[in-house]
Amino acid sequence: MLLGQTEILNFIFWIATALFFSTAIVAVFWKWIRYALPVIPFLIIVLFAIVGEWDGIRDFANSFFMPERFLFLTVMVLILALSFYRQWTRPWIAGVLLFIFIFSYLIGVFDSNFFRIAFEPDNIPITLTIISIGYFVWLALRRMAINDQHMEQCEPLAEGSNDDQVLVWPDLIYIELILMVICTGVLILWSIFLRAPLEAPANPALAPNPAKAPWYFLGIQEMLVYFDPWIDGVLLPVLIIVGLCALPYLDRNPKGNGYYTFKERPFAISVFLFGFIVLWVVPIIIGIFLRGPNWNFYGPFEYWDPHKTAVYANENFSKFFWTNLLGKSLPTRDLWGLNCHFLIREAPGLVVLLAYFILVPLLLRATLFKRIYAEIGRTRYVIMSALLACMALVPIKMLIRWIFDIKYIVAVTEWSLNI
Repeated sequence: MLLGQTEILNFIFWIATALFFSTAIVAVFWKWIRYALPVIPFLIIVLFAIVGEWDGIRDFANSFFMPERFLFLTVMVLILALSFYRQWTRPWIAGVLLFIFIFSYLIGVFDSNFFRIAFEPDNIPITLTIISIGYFVWLALRRMAINDQHMEQCEPLAEGSNDDQVLVWPDLIYIELILMVICTGVLILWSIFLRAPLEAPANPALAPNPAKAPWYFLGIQEMLVYFDPWIDGVLLPVLIIVGLCALPYLDRNPKGNGYYTFKERPFAISVFLFGFIVLWVVPIIIGIFLRGPNWNFYGPFEYWDPHKTAVYANENFSKFFWTNLLGKSLPTRDLWGLNCHFLIREAPGLVVLLAYFILVPLLLRATLFKRIYAEIGRTRYVIMSALLACMALVPIKMLIRWIFDIKYIVAVTEWSLNI
């Protein structure tokens, strides 16, 4: 049977993705291998251009914004940014990258579909957010690169001098006053030239399609596709707050206090950027640019056709295991004669979750996290691994939904417990 274009492109992408992350893991032990990492995303683009039959550049660009590809490409870019932070943060290189982004964005504005999404009054802040996040990430990594280079050359740190210190009064107060006036003026002009995204009064007989939350809540709304409301609206925010509160107690590394450095705190900075960019900013971008009518996925340059048919064969992991793999029907009370038949039905998913939360941390403790475990001890490591496992479960859950059409790993509907 001949493979279609989509299957071939998926094969190329997943092989290249597996090669990229394998190379990134090996580069932890052999630093020189990291120079092969930039070649892999470039190879993906070249192979897609050669193999695919595209209806113009917009169709080619849309192919990279399929959600699973967009998520993995974002992680690749983050890994490359952290691996080569000393190189790309140089002002002229960062300036070239900024020019490419702005130029591509302005070119995309000429597409009516992208223009309609990007220039809705409620969506303009996300463009400014993306630019500001990129700027501050660059600024922080640039200072880290400078300080790390100074430490290697036994030179004073950039923050070690008293030359840039000023008095709160009058110097700092004057600066804050001027900035406050500027921000007030910008907000006044914003309110004059941009219409407030207010719509007609709510009508129960006419629902907007798609119905989207404000941009700053779109990440949470996107998570509702993959998690139950009590997990998305209660558990995940609580875990974020608990994790942030636990950081001072889990991180015993005294280095990096009061000055920028990546070399002395690579793990902490990488985890934070992954959580903020991949788990918070990316779902917002997906919700704004890639979600259209009926909450279907659309490319940023694709027309939002409300009649677009999307084939979703979502099923729970229990059905996938018992029916698809074993060829049996789901365990029921009539078949098993037990009131706890749902525990047997969901046993495969429970085993997977237990292995994920127990065996994976044990394996990491003996390999990649061996030094971290020795530094922080057993109790801190257990708490840290539990928080990291919950963090990683979010993109994992998204990917198994997109790729394998699995809705819930554990679905105990009798207790309204779905994970």
